Amino acid sequence: MSAGRERGAAAAPRVVPAPCSSKVELRVSCRHLLDRDPLTKSDPCVVLLLHSQGRWVQVDHTEVLESCLHPVFSKAFTLEYCFAEAQRLRFEAYDSCGPGSPSCQEGAFLGGVECTLGQIVAQKKVTRALLLRSGRKAGKSTITVTAEDISANSGYVELSFRAQKLDDKDVFSKSDPFLELFRVDGDQSRQLVHRTEVVKDNLSPEWEPFTVSLSSLCGGDETRPLKGLVWDHDSRGRHDFIGEFTTTFAEMQRAFREGQAQWECVNAKYQRRKRHYKNSGLVILAELRPSRRYSFLDYIMGGCQIHFTVAIDFTASNGDPQNSCSLHYIHPFQPNEYLQALVAVGEVCQDYDSDKRFSALGFGARIPPNFEVSHDFAINFNPEDNQCEGIQGLVEAYQRCLPRLQLYGPTNVAPVISKVAGWAAAEERTGEASQYFILLILTDGVVTDMADTREAIVRASRLPVSVVIVGVGNADFTDMQVLDADAGVPRSPQGEPALRDIVRFVPFRELKDASPAALAKRVLAEVPRQVVEYHSHRGLPPRGLGAPAPDGGPGPAP
Repeated sequence: MSAGRERGAAAAPRVVPAPCSSKVELRVSCRHLLDRDPLTKSDPCVVLLLHSQGRWVQVDHTEVLESCLHPVFSKAFTLEYCFAEAQRLRFEAYDSCGPGSPSCQEGAFLGGVECTLGQIVAQKKVTRALLLRSGRKAGKSTITVTAEDISANSGYVELSFRAQKLDDKDVFSKSDPFLELFRVDGDQSRQLVHRTEVVKDNLSPEWEPFTVSLSSLCGGDETRPLKGLVWDHDSRGRHDFIGEFTTTFAEMQRAFREGQAQWECVNAKYQRRKRHYKNSGLVILAELRPSRRYSFLDYIMGGCQIHFTVAIDFTASNGDPQNSCSLHYIHPFQPNEYLQALVAVGEVCQDYDSDKRFSALGFGARIPPNFEVSHDFAINFNPEDNQCEGIQGLVEAYQRCLPRLQLYGPTNVAPVISKVAGWAAAEERTGEASQYFILLILTDGVVTDMADTREAIVRASRLPVSVVIVGVGNADFTDMQVLDADAGVPRSPQGEPALRDIVRFVPFRELKDASPAALAKRVLAEVPRQVVEYHSHRGLPPRGLGAPAPDGGPGPAP
């Protein structure tokens, strides 16, 4: 920060929603706080705590506002919302001991309130009376918390403002200006979007750039009014009003493109009283830099289809399917581990494939009519169309093929990975985010073509493919962890690293007693991130939307 500046308020954090997550942004304001300072007014801040494992844990705190009993805090709290959990929150207001204090909670307690995140989300705006530790009301003190879903709108914009020839409100020096930017909602209430730092002794200040979500800035409506207020900072909280201007995000974009992004800063009181009054200075938009980070749901809602393929291990180590000890034994009442994993994962993936037709491959068996060993055959024995109708079609094709096969070996999985990668390569050439491939490999043992498999994974890491492997049975799967990037970046035999993590390995026995939903959640946990990473790396936005930033995140900092 350049000389002559002081940080009057923390800038709104750069919040980037995780792929396929549901996040909310909470903004806080208070009214009629208790005055705990004998000579001035309280310097309030609000602390957010989350109830976790039987105790309250501090999540974050707002900035401190000097000498203010009706604070509107600029800093927002960002939380991940989970519908299935009662997420208990506690907001506590304190009179801060000052900028040097290590904790807001060391100051005098002004009141607190408890509620759940679900209550705030359901009502969008909650106002509650602050209570003292005794349970009595803290006078007329109230706290208002507003919630916005920021997972549904992943747009961001970097803004930077400066001003020229502002009115001088100080007698012995120049004004110490700061800018507040508000969004005007439909009920004409104002929601603080950002408060800049204070620039000392300067009538033509340049404020620091800041990044804000479009959800916070305009709630998805680019024509929603925005109001900017410029103040001369006073350490006692009695800030002098310099002037204001009104605009919209749409107008800001248009004016910035045309090189005319400036507004007169007008003080209505002076405008009424002074005959020749023109303005109290100019506010200029120095930078406007939009950016986006698309989420998994952005791609899905943009029409990206998930093509699900299952590849099943038919090697002899599974045991004779007619024997009840075999991993392929078809029990009349209890599905075997292959079927349990296939159905659990398939039922999740089927929702993202409009035609509900899924490819089913086998490896490690001798197949008719010549009974030659194959490691990438269609289990419906139709090489021209290996797809099955729905999950039930997959189950039936698996059950029908078992009597017609001769289980053999070895356990080679590189061919099925390469086959799916070939389908993905054809899709990649379209240059659109229209299809992504998930290959589920079900195997009872460690692969025997590890070098070729590593090579195939490295090649596939550049394509729209994810590989999830479920180990069935009680074999030692220690070596399989080599393929999962959690143990380090997979490399080809020549040492070439995978471009991104595309492999997830899960032993079925770890979830044998869990629900199918728990198995699917564990197996597919990394897929949303992998989908976003692939398209971000390629610079492919969801269909119908603009290009993302090169790294998939907010645009570059100045």
